[in-house]
Amino acid sequence: MDITLIWYLIPALVMFCCGVYGFITRRNMIAMLISLELMLNAVDINFVIFNRYLYPGSDQGWMFTLFGIAIAAAETALAIAIIVNLFRVSKNIDVADATKMKH
Repeated sequence: MDITLIWYLIPALVMFCCGVYGFITRRNMIAMLISLELMLNAVDINFVIFNRYLYPGSDQGWMFTLFGIAIAAAETALAIAIIVNLFRVSKNIDVADATKMKH
């Protein structure tokens, strides 16, 4: 029995939807960052899946995935540094408090 494309796309879709829901509903910056990482991982899974099914002999999907992981790691490091500095200033990492600091 061959596993079809849909069996790989459904978990990626569930991951992406959970990430969107978490990003929209959370006000904690760390939780929002985790949700964003979940969405990026779902996209990376899709890169690999579509590469495997559309171009079986090619490695472009893997290269896009590795590039996406590197970008996600850099984005996470920068976001955590910003969150730590924000916590030092306001003693809170709520998004509403961060927007108050603009004024």
